[in-house]
Amino acid sequence: MRRWRGFVHRDSAASRAALILHEQPREAQEVSQQQRRQEQEEEEEDPADQLDHDTHCSRIEPFEYSYYDYSDWYNPEPTKPPKEVILPCDPTADDKLFNICMLSISLVVVLILAVLTRKNKFCQGFTRGSSSIFSPANFLDQTQEKGLVMAVFGLVFSKLAMLVIAPDPLPFSKDTPADIKEYMKIIAIFYYPVLYYPLLVCGTLQHKVGYVFGALLSFSHFGVLVWQKFDCPKTPEIYKFYALLASLPQLACLAFLCVQFGFLFVKGPKTDEDLDSSYYTEYVKSLLKKRSSAASSSSTDKPTIAERILEVPKSYIYVPEKVFRFPVKLAVSACVAFVAIYHTALLLIVLVVPTLHIVRAGIDENIAFLLLGFGIVLSDDRMEVVRIVTFYTWLLEVCYICAMTLSCLVSLVMLMKSMILHRSNLRGLYKGDVYSIYNSQKTIRPSKPGIVCWMGLTGYQAAIVCLGMAVQTVVFFICFLFLVFLIIIPVFYGRNLIVFEIAGKAWPAWVTLLLVTALQHVTAKFAFIKKEAGTRDLNNRESLFLLTYLLFLVNTLVGLVVAIWRMVITALYNIVHLGRIDISLLHRTAESYDPAYRYYTHSLKVEVSQSHPVLKAFCGLLLDMMVEGGRVGQKIRDAEEACSYMLSGIQENRPSKASSPRRIRARWQLLYTLVNNPSLLGSRKHFQTLQTSENALNGTPNHSSKKGSKKEADKPAAAEPAESTGTAADQDKTD
Repeated sequence: MRRWRGFVHRDSAASRAALILHEQPREAQEVSQQQRRQEQEEEEEDPADQLDHDTHCSRIEPFEYSYYDYSDWYNPEPTKPPKEVILPCDPTADDKLFNICMLSISLVVVLILAVLTRKNKFCQGFTRGSSSIFSPANFLDQTQEKGLVMAVFGLVFSKLAMLVIAPDPLPFSKDTPADIKEYMKIIAIFYYPVLYYPLLVCGTLQHKVGYVFGALLSFSHFGVLVWQKFDCPKTPEIYKFYALLASLPQLACLAFLCVQFGFLFVKGPKTDEDLDSSYYTEYVKSLLKKRSSAASSSSTDKPTIAERILEVPKSYIYVPEKVFRFPVKLAVSACVAFVAIYHTALLLIVLVVPTLHIVRAGIDENIAFLLLGFGIVLSDDRMEVVRIVTFYTWLLEVCYICAMTLSCLVSLVMLMKSMILHRSNLRGLYKGDVYSIYNSQKTIRPSKPGIVCWMGLTGYQAAIVCLGMAVQTVVFFICFLFLVFLIIIPVFYGRNLIVFEIAGKAWPAWVTLLLVTALQHVTAKFAFIKKEAGTRDLNNRESLFLLTYLLFLVNTLVGLVVAIWRMVITALYNIVHLGRIDISLLHRTAESYDPAYRYYTHSLKVEVSQSHPVLKAFCGLLLDMMVEGGRVGQKIRDAEEACSYMLSGIQENRPSKASSPRRIRARWQLLYTLVNNPSLLGSRKHFQTLQTSENALNGTPNHSSKKGSKKEADKPAAAEPAESTGTAADQDKTD
């Protein structure tokens, strides 16, 4: 015992360890033995190190650890799952290396295509519709393949949509500093069109080698993009799956390009584009085709109620027609607008809905104290307050998603309606109906503003669609909030009926306004209008004047309600149609102040003046006469000779009519009278817009202000002898 006590006094630390080993279980004994070995190793260290260690330990209090303290293991509160942290991901297919390789390969492809194009031009001489590497597409050709151009434009716009919030605008630099990020975005705006430019060139040169190169380039872009998204499906940008969802339009466009280039390679180059196409001649034939009498009679029949109801949804559905093809520029604009709708909807969803989820998950009992600070007491039970606030937050999310869905549907419907109106406007301008889109006489020819507007039409429409969709979402969200929180929820729970209480207090005023309005309509129908011999006239004028005076103040209140309703209707109409550029949101006389509509009308002037189907058909015939050795010209001459032979035979067999010159002269005089009749000039549409008050007084033209008035006055005198000296054949042709 004395030896044991002496051992304990000499080495108290060892004795305490022995006692602990004697009392602890086997696992604790193993741990203590490991600690003893570490202490022995520390004692055998260098004395200088031991001195430093002792000095350092003297300044730090020893950590006391209890092996039997399990207080943290028996916490009755449920533990919340940790928030998922998305770390930046670097795919195995490095984006920087891929872009450098693709730029080099694209440059080589463009040089090869340039050599092939130059060789073909030297070998084939003059060829119509031949393109070069500096012409990505013929945007004024209505007969070329529009799918390739639409896919490339959609691909470039998708890159731009992701570029707005990208941490690294250019793939060549990572962790871009904030002070130069905006400059990098400006450079990226020009970089990505250059990157995808070879895809357009490969498709428009109409060469099998170009189709092979286009398929390889598009497949490379598609494969690497799929590889990158498979490696890194989650990113820390806004929402973990935002980058994956935003890349879906790019994947769709690249997949379409892969399939389309393969199809064109198998099919071979198309030889019937632009002036070689039969589309323009078919369009002219459809114009000159005689309409059947059955179709004209059926169009004049009054439609039934069911037909009228079905006509409303049909007017919003675009159905392609065989004799009309959309211009490339308008088709590309429609495709880019559709991609813009998708990206805008995705961005609006991921910016708001995940935030609402986080807010709803973080609601606890402290929300009751927060509301109490604002004087809001939802319930005495704090858990009940948590349930109420959570439910209201869920309703908020539902309202926002409904508003977003409605905005998407409205944008898609307006896009289809725009395509229908594009076709109608183009047909009207082809026929010369300038007043279908202009409020005054315009000359359909290119101009400096027209060229600028035509170049930027696609970008204008995409930007306007995005902005219009965002505004529509906000307005629809406010409307849904008003409907849910002020009408549906109060009615469902039977409390907080604020709107109904206000309307209930003002019911005498509403009833008075309704009765006065009904009184005016009834008296106007039965007392103040009389029908005699199929005509209508005023009746009981004294009573009409008296009622007008007595109802003056009441009609002022009715006018106030009408003004508010007018403001609401105008705002909703303009908000719904904000994403359309084919209609003006201003009055007809002020539509020139609407920049979007002005861009649209100017671009149509360029489109119609350069790609009119009748003009293209005529130019195609002339070029056929020059290029193909007069084949078409010979056919035209043969047809003219046959027609002249038939006419001469008919004229020989037809008895001469002595009254023919007199009839022609009478018709000419009638036509001249109708054109220059002063009483009819004021009712003509073109006269109302062209003539000013100085040129016309009470419908009578002021010919003194025109330089050519004398020539117009001499027209009938010169025309009459010309008609009288004509031959019988010329008279029959004029008839």
